[in-house]
Amino acid sequence: MIYQFLGGPVRQICSVLGSGGAIGWAALALTGHPGAKAAPTSPPSTPAPVVEAAPAPVFACGAPVPGRTVDSPFGLRRLPWEAHGRLHEGVDIAAPSGEKVLAVADGIVARSGNSPSYGRFVEVEHGSGLTTLYAHLGRIDREARPGAFLARGDSLGRIGSSGTSTGPHLHFEIRNHGRPLNPVVFMDRQFQTMDDLPLKAASYVSPHVRIATVSEIPESKKALMASLDDKPRRGRVHSRVEPRLPIVVADAD
Repeated sequence: MIYQFLGGPVRQICSVLGSGGAIGWAALALTGHPGAKAAPTSPPSTPAPVVEAAPAPVFACGAPVPGRTVDSPFGLRRLPWEAHGRLHEGVDIAAPSGEKVLAVADGIVARSGNSPSYGRFVEVEHGSGLTTLYAHLGRIDREARPGAFLARGDSLGRIGSSGTSTGPHLHFEIRNHGRPLNPVVFMDRQFQTMDDLPLKAASYVSPHVRIATVSEIPESKKALMASLDDKPRRGRVHSRVEPRLPIVVADAD
C-alpha cells in the first residue's frame, strides 16, 4: 500500500499495487479540515439538437417600385393608335422620373440596352426559367451590366419614358421560359418550391379587351392614330385622350 500526501487541506491518495507493479485499486480522501467534502461533479452535458435551416425559396419576389401601384394591368389591351387589341405582356407602374427601379429577386443580368419599343431596358434571369424585364427606363445603372449579379432590392435603373412610352413609368414583365405571366400574381410573395409557383393562374388572360386611356400620344404614333381616325369603321370604339388623368400606359411588344 502506498500513501501520497499533498499540501493542506491534506489530500490522501491511497493505492494498492497489483501484480507486476500495476495499480490495482485507488481512492482519494480529503483530510485536514473537519467536514471537508469532495467537490461535486457535474453530470455529463447533453448535446443541443441540431436544427437544420429551411431551404431558400426558389423565387422570392418583391416589388420593382415599392409603394407604387399598377396603373395598367396584364391582359388584352387596345391603345388609341391600334385598330385591334393585343396582349399587354406585363404591367405598367407610374412613378416620377428618376425614382429607383429595384430588382425583385436575386438573379443575373441577361441583357441590358435600348430598343425602339421598350426603350432602355434590363432583363434578369432568376433560374428555373424565370426572367424579369424592366423597360422604359430613364437610366440604366452601371451595376446592371450583362453578367452582373443583382440581389433582391438592388437598384438597376431609374424611372423614365424611353422607347414607345406615354409618360414616366415602368413596364414590368415576368416570364417563364419566354411565356409572359401576370406579374401581380408574384409581386411581394415568395414560393418555396417549383410546385408552389402559380404558373396556371399567372398565365390566364381574360377575353375582355380593355380600351386604354392615356395621358399623351407618342410622337411616333400620332400619324398612325390620325390615319385610323380618317377611316372610321362600323362598330368601332374610339379611344380617348385625357391629359389630366394620371393613368399611364406603354406600348411594349
